[in-house]
Amino acid sequence: MKQGSLFYDPSSERMDIRFGLESYYGGLHCGTGMDVLINGKWVPTRIELGEDWYLVGIKTDNISGLVVRL
Repeated sequence: MKQGSLFYDPSSERMDIRFGLESYYGGLHCGTGMDVLINGKWVPTRIELGEDWYLVGIKTDNISGLVVRL
């Protein structure tokens, strides 16, 4: 599994994952599954788009910067 940080890419209008300085996932799509690090524990989730991007079952106002793994 690869670990990185979520961020919004305005050029693709999608959330993406940055794995390193020049290493990216390439744009996430609705339903993409991943684990997110919450309080030191990996929690399984998937990304969806409503009024904004969100992670199913993860309560936060902003998902940018969260540590995830695929």
